[in-house]
Amino acid sequence: MARVTTAGVFLFWPNLIGYSRVILAAAACALMRTHPVACMWTYIVSCLLDAADGHVARYMNQCSRFGAVLDMVTDRSTTTCLLAYLTTVYPQYLLVFQLLMALDLSSHYMHMYSSLVGGHASHKEIDQ
Repeated sequence: MARVTTAGVFLFWPNLIGYSRVILAAAACALMRTHPVACMWTYIVSCLLDAADGHVARYMNQCSRFGAVLDMVTDRSTTTCLLAYLTTVYPQYLLVFQLLMALDLSSHYMHMYSSLVGGHASHKEIDQ
């Protein structure tokens, strides 16, 4: 197996998919208030790419800690941005959306932390 440099990890196919997810998430945030249908489709494509990047990483043997962190940070950011926007549209549900944000962030942190404490290289590892 060829040695992969640190810079090479940034150009792994799953990470390129991850960068496109970041761009789509930013576009979705920009479209939320003025173009909700375009926002929805942009967000959906970003979610579909989220499902694809893991499969591509495993298929091409390009799993990396950087990719796992990029994926998790993008997921948490897009979810938080969506919930924050929903608080402006439905202010009567502010507490519900705040609790959902806290639950999303804390549960994923605990999952990641327990995986690393358990000796796994990544929170994405799954025992067969």
